[in-house]
Amino acid sequence: MAAAEKALAAWRRQLGPDRVLTDPATLARYAASTSSWSTHPLAVVRPHSTVEVTQLVRTATEYRLPIYPISAGRNWGYGDACALTDGHAIVDLSEMNRILEVDATLAYVVIEPGVTQQQLSQYLLRHDLPLWMDCTGAGPDTSLMGNILERGFGHSPYGNRFQNVASMELVLADGDVVRTGFGHYDSSVNHRVYPYGVGPYVDGLFTQSNMGIVTSLGLWLMPKTEALNHFLGSVREHDDIAPVIDALRPLRLDGTLRSILHIGNDLRVISGGTTFPRELAGGKMPLPEELRRQLRAAAGVGAWTVSGALYGSNAQVAAARRAVRRALMHTSARVQFLDERKLGLADAAARLLGSTAAGKRLAARVALGRSLFEMNRGIPNGRFLAGAYWRRRAGLPADFPANANPALDNCGMLWVSPVLPMRGADLLRVHELAAPIFRAHGFDLFVTFSMINERALGGVLTVAYDADEPAEVERARLCYRQVFETMMRAGYIPYRVGLQSMADLDSGDDGYWRMIGRIKAALDPANVIAPGRYSARWQPRG
Repeated sequence: MAAAEKALAAWRRQLGPDRVLTDPATLARYAASTSSWSTHPLAVVRPHSTVEVTQLVRTATEYRLPIYPISAGRNWGYGDACALTDGHAIVDLSEMNRILEVDATLAYVVIEPGVTQQQLSQYLLRHDLPLWMDCTGAGPDTSLMGNILERGFGHSPYGNRFQNVASMELVLADGDVVRTGFGHYDSSVNHRVYPYGVGPYVDGLFTQSNMGIVTSLGLWLMPKTEALNHFLGSVREHDDIAPVIDALRPLRLDGTLRSILHIGNDLRVISGGTTFPRELAGGKMPLPEELRRQLRAAAGVGAWTVSGALYGSNAQVAAARRAVRRALMHTSARVQFLDERKLGLADAAARLLGSTAAGKRLAARVALGRSLFEMNRGIPNGRFLAGAYWRRRAGLPADFPANANPALDNCGMLWVSPVLPMRGADLLRVHELAAPIFRAHGFDLFVTFSMINERALGGVLTVAYDADEPAEVERARLCYRQVFETMMRAGYIPYRVGLQSMADLDSGDDGYWRMIGRIKAALDPANVIAPGRYSARWQPRG
């Protein structure tokens, strides 16, 4: 019997045959990808506990069978549920979905990998807890842990998500169970309130890595605030966004602006309400400039839109509003602040205007405002996935955003995610580097820059393509590759990469990646856990 068959037989004994899946339909579903980097798994294995993860990892090591853990498989634009190569066993942790502990006094929860944004949000609402979780726009059914371990970011003051993790439980390749921070001391009462523990701080080794499988973690939550305002600022012309960044940076540095601000170009906003207008474009790509201006006018947006939230007491939020107005006074930005009262008045006005053009525009803005408020309070909304469907021939699904799954819906999307200093000049430079490449390959440049901490902008440059058109798929790959290489050469290294770029992170002569390789070899000498993922150049399994 071949090693793979022996491993599968052992897993069926350990987990039961219904949780070791090899049927073609299941394997095809896990091979679906938005990034056209589709790899086919050997099997899908679904553990329900840390004990079962331990068993299956030991079996994988024994038979030298590569395994690839996923939390929910919704890693849109970066690889979805796919491994790096064919033949891995996907370890699907989505059925490990328990909320293990909630402490309302100290404002934290302990979650397993399968806990989704919607699940935790509904739990907090159902139990009327005075806590908000941080939320991303990736959809209600995405895993909290999956995004955290990719060092993703959300919207709230707790949007730098990994920064709010305290103590992990993880399984190494030999089946050893490790608890980080103070968690490995049985007597510890402090491991959820102080992340570093005593001795070397190792938690970061298990983010964007293949060192082990995280089976639970503690996550800090945000106490509800007395007041919440959302603000939107827009500039008419492209170059006018640079002074806005420079004006808001001091407010991010001094803590006036506590949440993560998002700065999106016009197409990023427009794509939230419509898909590519093929007939109006007359077959031309990217969008003709005149048509783009028309869409911008119809949506009531400028070249760039800044979106963020203000949290705190009524007095704190009022002071922050004044500070934002003062900061933007000498820029060309138009800024407006939204609260529940204004949204209610706008909703009433939209109902009075009915089905008129003005009424429809106002109703759409009210719906967007309510969605933003929900996001700020940690209530996920799938509507922000609409951009993934921009080039999809069938447009948005009839029930969108319910059950939205861009991979299964055959959307095409590749993300390049550079980090840059929080300076207006850097934002313009990154855009200037990317724009001609997108244009040369015939793609619309969707871009968002987010103030992911007090000093950095995290960019997301989206190549949205028609996955049903082979020539366009190939152009998308070439466009992505050129943009990725351009950003790397310019020093705007990405904070996160897709499967197709993992090998490009290590030049082959980099002391950092050599060190990572030595750590990997020590923890996983058979190289069975996600070989090649965020690691040194490929090492053969011994």
